[in-house]
Amino acid sequence: VDAEHGVKPDGSNPDKSDDGTFQCFFEETNAGQYVPRNLSVDLEPNVIDDVKNSEYAALFQDDFLLAGKEDAANNFARGHYTVGKEMVDKVNDRLRKLVDNCDNVQGFVINHAVGGGTGSGLGALILERIAVDYRKKSKLGFEVYPSPTISTCVVEPYNALLTTHWLLDHTEVSLLLDNEAIYEICQ
Repeated sequence: VDAEHGVKPDGSNPDKSDDGTFQCFFEETNAGQYVPRNLSVDLEPNVIDDVKNSEYAALFQDDFLLAGKEDAANNFARGHYTVGKEMVDKVNDRLRKLVDNCDNVQGFVINHAVGGGTGSGLGALILERIAVDYRKKSKLGFEVYPSPTISTCVVEPYNALLTTHWLLDHTEVSLLLDNEAIYEICQ
C-alpha cells in the first residue's frame, strides 16, 4: 500500500497527484507525515522489535506497535484465555484511539495466522471484542491457515479449528490463505 500511494519509508508523500483516497489507510500527523492506520500486536516482542528496527520504523507510531513479554507457545488457550487476555484491554484501548482519529470508520481489516497461539487465540479474542464494541462495522479477515507439509507445530490444525469457530461468528468475510502457497510465492 505504501508504494502504491507514494508514501516513503519516512512517512513523507511527495506524490501530490493522489486524490487522497489513500487516507483510508493512512493518517496525516501534525508534522505532515503519513502513518498507517494500523495496530500491530504480538505476544512475543521479537517481531515488533524487528518492525521498530527496520527501514520502515519511522512510518509507524510506537503507540500502535504492541508487544507482550511472553508468547502463547503455539497454544490457542494461552493466546485466548491467559497471556492474551492480559493484553486485550491494552489492544482495545489502542484500537479505540485509532477509531477516534477517523472521521467515518467503515470497518476493520484483520490479518493473522491461525496456526500459532497468538494469531489463533489472541486473534479470536480481538475479533470478539471488535464485534462487541463495533457491532455494525464490517470485519474482513485475511487468515493464514497452516499447511501439513511445512508445519512447525503438531497442534496447528487444532488451533486453526478452534479459531474457525470465532471467525464464523465474528467476521463478515474471511479470506483463507494457504501457508504453503504463500511460501511458494515468496521463494
